[in-house]
Amino acid sequence: MARTKVTAKFQITMPKEVREKVGVRPGEVVTVEALSGNEILLRVYPRKADPLSVLIGKRRGPLEVPVEELEEKAESR
Repeated sequence: MARTKVTAKFQITMPKEVREKVGVRPGEVVTVEALSGNEILLRVYPRKADPLSVLIGKRRGPLEVPVEELEEKAESR
């Protein structure tokens, strides 16, 4: 079992064996949850291979849209 100390700013360093086992990298987000009076649970947020695909989707549209088509769509709204 790995051990670590809490700093004066209430920070901890995740031991190397633990972070290698779960694959945590610098900058990743984890959640912290108090389970009981003396247990804390840390969870690593799942990583996305391509985070932009979540935001904009995977389907690609045309690379260029003619100005006339944009104007036509704007007027039809």
